[in-house]
Amino acid sequence: MGARTRPKAGAPPTDPPPNPDGPPTTRRPRKGLRTLLATLLTAAIAAPLSGAARPQIPAPAPATLPPITATTLQTTYAANRANATRAADMADAHGDTHRAAADRTLAAPSRHLLTFDGRGAGQATEVLGDLAHADHIAVLVPGSDTSLDTYARFHKAAAALYTDLTHRAPRGTRTAVVAWLGYETPATVSTTVTTTTRAKEAAPHLRAFVRDLRAAAKPRAHLSLLCHSYGTVVCGRAAQGLEADDIVLIGSPGTGADTATALHTHARIWAARGSEDWIARVPHVSATFFGTTVGFGTDPVSHAFGARIFDAGDANHSGYFTPGSASLTNLARITLADPPEAPHA
Repeated sequence: MGARTRPKAGAPPTDPPPNPDGPPTTRRPRKGLRTLLATLLTAAIAAPLSGAARPQIPAPAPATLPPITATTLQTTYAANRANATRAADMADAHGDTHRAAADRTLAAPSRHLLTFDGRGAGQATEVLGDLAHADHIAVLVPGSDTSLDTYARFHKAAAALYTDLTHRAPRGTRTAVVAWLGYETPATVSTTVTTTTRAKEAAPHLRAFVRDLRAAAKPRAHLSLLCHSYGTVVCGRAAQGLEADDIVLIGSPGTGADTATALHTHARIWAARGSEDWIARVPHVSATFFGTTVGFGTDPVSHAFGARIFDAGDANHSGYFTPGSASLTNLARITLADPPEAPHA
C-alpha cells in the first residue's frame, strides 16, 4: 500500500476509495462507523507499507519564472516546455520510457504550461484557450492517482470541457480551461487517501494559484473551480479566501464541512453526483482521533449541506467529463454563468 502503480495501457481510470478531510469536528459517528474509522486511522498511522516505493525519477528543478501576468504568459509557456523537454531526456536516460513520453507530450509546441515539475510523481498546470482574454475560466482540480504518469486522462477531461465551452459560448465570448495538477494527489491504494494530509498541504497552494491566475486574466473574468473526488476535499479546505465565483463539487465524498455556509466563501457552491457513482456509498461521517481527522462530513448533495444541486445524469465516478453527457453540459453552463439543469425526478 502507498506505492503508485502505473495503469496498464488502455485500462480505464481506477475509481478512488473514500478520501477524508476537514477541520476537526466534535460530531460523533455511529458506533459501528466509529470502529471503522478507528481502524482506518490505525492503518494510516501505524501500518507499514507493503510495497516498495517507486524509484524517484530524476528531473530538473522547475524553471525560474517571472510572476504570471498577461504579458509574461508566452515566456512562461516557453520556459516550461523547455523544462519538460529536459525532464523527458533525463527520464529516458533513467530508463523510464513511460514518463519520458508523458513529459515529451507536455513539451509539444501546442501545449501551454503555467507550471511544470517533473520530479517524483510530478506536477503540471496546463492552459487550454486564451487565458489573458478569456471571459470565463474553469479550473479543474483532480482527485487521487493523478500524476504525470496518468496526466493524459486529466488532460482528456479538460479538453472535453474546453471543446464543449467553445461550441456553447455565445459569439464573441472567450473561454479557457486550466488543468491544475498543483499538488501531490494521494494514491488510490494507500493509507494517505484516508486522511486529511494531502488536502491540507494542497489548499494554500490552490489559493495562491487562483490569486496569481487573477493577475493574468481579465479583471472581470468569471472563474469557476470544478473539483472532482478528493479534489473536492482540497477545494473545501481552500474555499475560505479563494477568489472564485463558483466552486463545483462533483463525485465528492465530502468537504470536511457540515454545510456550504461553513466553507466561509462568497463563491456559489454547486454539487452533483451521477447515479452510477459508487461514492454515494461512502459513509458521510467524520471523527478526530489523536489529532487526525478521518471521514468527510455531510454529503454535499444532501439537503442538509445546502449546495445548489444540478443534474449529473448517469455519470460514474470517472465519467463527469464524458462528451455529450448531462454532467459535462451542466459543468459548461456553470462555467459560462448560465443556470444548469436541476436533477430529474
